[in-house]
Amino acid sequence: MRVFRMTLWCAPAATAFGLLLMCAVTVGPGDGGSAAKSGRAAGPTATDRAAPALPPAAVPVRRPPVLSPAALRARRPVNRRHTAALPRIVPRADWLADAAYRRPPARYADRVTAVFIHHTDSPNVYDCADTPRIIRYLYAGQAGGRNWDDIGYNFLVDRCGTIYEGRAGGVDRAVVGAHAQGFNQGTAGIAAIGTFTAGTPVPPSMTKSIAALSAWKLGLANIDPRSRVRLTSTNSLSRFRKGRTAEFNAIAAHRDEYETYCPGQALMAELPEIRQRAAALQGR
Repeated sequence: MRVFRMTLWCAPAATAFGLLLMCAVTVGPGDGGSAAKSGRAAGPTATDRAAPALPPAAVPVRRPPVLSPAALRARRPVNRRHTAALPRIVPRADWLADAAYRRPPARYADRVTAVFIHHTDSPNVYDCADTPRIIRYLYAGQAGGRNWDDIGYNFLVDRCGTIYEGRAGGVDRAVVGAHAQGFNQGTAGIAAIGTFTAGTPVPPSMTKSIAALSAWKLGLANIDPRSRVRLTSTNSLSRFRKGRTAEFNAIAAHRDEYETYCPGQALMAELPEIRQRAAALQGR
């Protein structure tokens, strides 16, 4: 009779021992308790001590499955933020000099969800040391000659890949520009200094900087540079009447929203590669 009772309490002890060993594998040391303490009855008899010991329960070693790179990407949290490094941006003061026009305070959107790529329709052959003078010339034509409130572009990139701050208000903020008629709200304008019609070589240093700038600017709002975004027109001077919502690439061309050849066929042809490079810089 005693042997029968001993078998009943020993079997749960062996089970508890196996379970606690498994916890030790998955949780690690420090989770109190042991199989001996939880399974042993108080004051064992001579018959109990003479009973054969049960072997400990086998604990299988669980190895994590080997996942392919595609499977690892699929397991990433969908809300993971993708950002890119802030590229070097030459401040506005470095090109503005004493050419400032009076202007109203900058206006801001909540965030930037798309960038529009432009070209300045100016000569391609220039010394990059002369870029500040070229930007001052563009600024005088827009803020002076056309009486705009400031230069229209948020950023400008020269053929050497140097990025310049354009419109005032802060490079890290969603400054409302004057570069995309009807779609200035919540977008940024990046202008390539030059004219990039069909057959015109686009300097690789320029496209790399446009990609780096786009990756950083869109990353502030966790926007994939390869994605499509929906924007609502604020007036009827573009291809879309006021109040109409249209879909664009997150890195779009000026001509996508306005009747123009800007940014030129050669730069248009570079946009797919710019989007891919920008996405890679965000870690996508």
